Amino acid sequence: MYVCICRQITDHQIRDVCRGGASSLTDVRTKLGVASECGKCGKLAQTIVNEYNKAAIFVNAAC
Repeated sequence: MYVCICRQITDHQIRDVCRGGASSLTDVRTKLGVASECGKCGKLAQTIVNEYNKAAIFVNAAC
């Protein structure tokens, strides 16, 4: 699904950047440009980053 219409960024792209080491919205913004134009996508992008980080903690704890 598209998260940022201004930059045509999808939730999959945000998760891919998180898998690559991004752990904050600032990291994702730097790499993809999400939430850098109108900013309306910032909350959803932050939610995706937070969900990814929570999931990563559980995966790492299980290892």
